[in-house]
Amino acid sequence: MAAIPELRTPRLLLRAFTLADAPGVQRLAGDEAIASTTLNIPHPYPDGVAEAWIATHAAAFERLEALSLAVVLVATGELVGATGLVGINKAHSRAEIGYWTGKPYWGNGYCTEAAGALIDYAFRTLELNRIYAYHLTRNPASGRVMQKLGMVHEGRLRQHALKWDAFEDLEVYGLLRDERP
Repeated sequence: MAAIPELRTPRLLLRAFTLADAPGVQRLAGDEAIASTTLNIPHPYPDGVAEAWIATHAAAFERLEALSLAVVLVATGELVGATGLVGINKAHSRAEIGYWTGKPYWGNGYCTEAAGALIDYAFRTLELNRIYAYHLTRNPASGRVMQKLGMVHEGRLRQHALKWDAFEDLEVYGLLRDERP
């Protein structure tokens, strides 16, 4: 079984989630401000959901379908968020990247730093050609992260997703391996 990789940046450690992270995931991701701007995070965040989600990670990476990493501060070991690749498709050499950072940690560049490390891993180690991402149009902060990563705005998918009984427009960004510095 392939081990989930650990990635390091000057301030962050990206590592496999453990069950000990579940309370932190529930607390941080369960904040309405986080859940509101992501497609798949529930609010309120039910007990047991974080544990069930974490339990899927090893098998999903073993099948090379997804890679979910905890984003942890090197200095303190605090969980600050998550980043990951979903829909890894080796036949088409692409994957979708996603991320979230807990509200107490906003404004520190952690999403950009973590997602940048994961993009480097996707291009160099997984040898993917394309990374893409979506964000809700009403969440421009996520779009700024994508822009800082060098991703190119490719368009808008109108009323593409249903979030809390409302159709949402999604902004689409992409990055090709030969575009990464």
